[in-house]
Amino acid sequence: MRPQYSLAELEKITHAKLFGNPEHCISGVNALDDAGPEDVSFLANPRYRSILKETNAGVICIDPQTDRIEGKNFLVSDHPSRTFQMIVEALFLSQNTLTGFSGHHPTAIIHPTAKIGEHVRIGPYVVIDEGVEIGDHTQLLSHVSIGPHVRIGSHCLLYQNVVVRERCTIGHRVILQPGSVIGSCGFGYTTDATGKHTKLEQVGSVLIEDDVEVGANTTIDRARFKETKIARGTKIDNLVQIGHNVHLGEDNIIVSQTGIAGSSKTGKLVMCGGQVGIVGHVELAAGVMIATRGGVSKSLKHAGKYAGSPAIPLNEYNRQQVFLRKIEQYVQRIEELEEAVKLLKTQD
Repeated sequence: MRPQYSLAELEKITHAKLFGNPEHCISGVNALDDAGPEDVSFLANPRYRSILKETNAGVICIDPQTDRIEGKNFLVSDHPSRTFQMIVEALFLSQNTLTGFSGHHPTAIIHPTAKIGEHVRIGPYVVIDEGVEIGDHTQLLSHVSIGPHVRIGSHCLLYQNVVVRERCTIGHRVILQPGSVIGSCGFGYTTDATGKHTKLEQVGSVLIEDDVEVGANTTIDRARFKETKIARGTKIDNLVQIGHNVHLGEDNIIVSQTGIAGSSKTGKLVMCGGQVGIVGHVELAAGVMIATRGGVSKSLKHAGKYAGSPAIPLNEYNRQQVFLRKIEQYVQRIEELEEAVKLLKTQD
């Protein structure tokens, strides 16, 4: 059964300021227009302020600039969306929602040399190979496969069907979403005179530092002989391809279907929109932001927003798009000018 909290308890949990009945209890969450008396909701966009009068929400998270309505309960903070999220986590993550299995499931296969920390949850059909080290409070859900000599820190969460191949290192508080593959072989071949391809074995590793999240079905290739590195705090979306020997800086955001070719490097706070492509052996300076479907063909040495393929500064890209939208007018005007020039020549 889902827990419930009084508004007085939620005030302590969120450190927001309560205006309303401290004894009123909350057990669910919902949007403003659908919320009931036992639900919490929030207002993050001023355009929806009109709904505040009609909502039946038991409590609403708002910022100090939003007018409160008499007779309704409010939790006031500078970041209402974050306050709402803290309540969501208290309601849904305080209970066992990830799996009904606890401890080490009897179907799991654990090599006798593996070192498993305290309070580690190992789900059905998990395989843990030779020499693996797993820190305290880490969870491995069903069908996770951990290769030999992998090290995983504490408080990590590996969802179903995650694969971490040999000799990779995972830091603390890392989340690997379902189907992600860490340490797959980098894409490398030699080609002889006849066109035959011979595989280059990738004998390096992958290092994922603390507080990284890797999305579902994302692949991070091992380096050829050194390491592919994902620095602290970086968040990678679903269906992303990270090539061998790539180094991603701290607190990067890499959005779905982005591909980063081998040996490229990014600085801190780099952001890549969906379907961005980055060629190999380039560097992106700290603070670079690439718009959706941008193509990076050379190093970007200055922070800022870029777009297009090849990627250029966003302002320049926008000017070019304005010109392109008028291309038919320009062509027509050129044709008219050419006709005028021809007419002048005949008159001569």
